[in-house]
Amino acid sequence: MVLNALLRVRTAGRKLDFFGLARFLSTKMSEPIVGSIVNFASLNAKGECPGYLIDTDGTTKGLIVLQEWWGMNEQIKKQAADIAEQGKFKALVPDLYRGKVATDKETAGHCMEELDWQGAVKDIEGAAKFLLSKGCAKVGVTGFCMGGALSFAAAALVPEISAAAPFYGIPSPGLADLTKIKIPLEAHFGEKDALEGFSSKKDYTALKEKLDAAGVNAKFWIYDAGHAFTNPESIFETHREDLAKIATQRMVDFMNEKLA
Repeated sequence: MVLNALLRVRTAGRKLDFFGLARFLSTKMSEPIVGSIVNFASLNAKGECPGYLIDTDGTTKGLIVLQEWWGMNEQIKKQAADIAEQGKFKALVPDLYRGKVATDKETAGHCMEELDWQGAVKDIEGAAKFLLSKGCAKVGVTGFCMGGALSFAAAALVPEISAAAPFYGIPSPGLADLTKIKIPLEAHFGEKDALEGFSSKKDYTALKEKLDAAGVNAKFWIYDAGHAFTNPESIFETHREDLAKIATQRMVDFMNEKLA
């Protein structure tokens, strides 16, 4: 495909237009990284898990990016690709719903309610082992909303995870005891988040106090924003591009430090 395109970069006199060639190569080099669908082993009762892999060359840093309640849609795939490019990570989005993608909040709610959360943690474990098998020396995990809650759980339950950066989501105590977290943790929440019982100011304040008392190595970043502020397609209409850039850069810097 690239060769054919190069062959079309000609002037009217059928001589190669080197200025056109330079423009073409510049465009190709600046195009975003494109991922591919993979399958990896999982101890989830549902068996192997599909996922979206951004197989960045020349890096030994792996990052698992966990979906919101919508499923593995185009938004989370693009977000993972952007993060992979920004931080130079091999990134993997596990398809925790195994093909299901919600486009309205009712369906998303049903999918999240029906999710086997313990099975999802097994999928994350499988994703980490897969990235390690791909040449990664260390693997981190980040996630958003539902994926944020699962990132916290993975930090406590998956020994292959070396660092975690959850965004606006806290798991139930029955899934994981977060005071047992032994790895570096960086959490991101919105001060105006109204989802009480999951990611509100009351919830993350109580969690921070509990983690501090337990001696967990945790940093909490709080933003003047609501829930899902990093998602440009948020149904809450809470997207803050400026704060999303700041939070993402902080997460990328954190992972580059801890996964080095």
